[in-house]
Amino acid sequence: MTSAKPLPARARAVIIGGGVIGTSVAYHLTKLGLTDVVLVEQGQLSSGTTWHAAGLVGQLRASEGMTRLVQYSTALYSELESETGLSAGYKQCGGVTVARTEDRMVQLRRTAANAAAFDLQCELLTPAQALDHYPVMRVDDLVGAIWLPADGKANPTDLTFALAKGARSRGCRIVEKTRVLDVLVADGVAAG
Repeated sequence: MTSAKPLPARARAVIIGGGVIGTSVAYHLTKLGLTDVVLVEQGQLSSGTTWHAAGLVGQLRASEGMTRLVQYSTALYSELESETGLSAGYKQCGGVTVARTEDRMVQLRRTAANAAAFDLQCELLTPAQALDHYPVMRVDDLVGAIWLPADGKANPTDLTFALAKGARSRGCRIVEKTRVLDVLVADGVAAG
């Protein structure tokens, strides 16, 4: 490991990567009461893949558990702003998924049924109704669409910084410009 700052000799949890996933892990570990947490980032927070992610937050997933996880996440985004003073850049703007073939429309009808089973609002749309939601969209070749009003978007970099601030406030140490070159393992446990 090469480091711009000295690292602690020990930590209960060491997280490698300071993007949205790493900072989320740090945030949630500290929220659960673990304070001996170190996050190591080779560059700066959000300087890897996170900074150019689209940030689309689709509520409906293939399983109820994953759908609930996304719902938890969107609730967290507004809580983070209250907790840290930093916006996660989340905006609920809804989402349209289109079908250009009858087979795809059958899939979207199944998707709408799954949404209902997960208590998630979903509306089947005609092409004209889809156009009402997105006036710049071409609809002459559409069979139909679905509208998920709970879908939204987040700013991945803003979200990363809000999660990091929340983790730091509970004791997480974040070390940037530190590259992990190897993980030493002794008896099946990370030792350095």
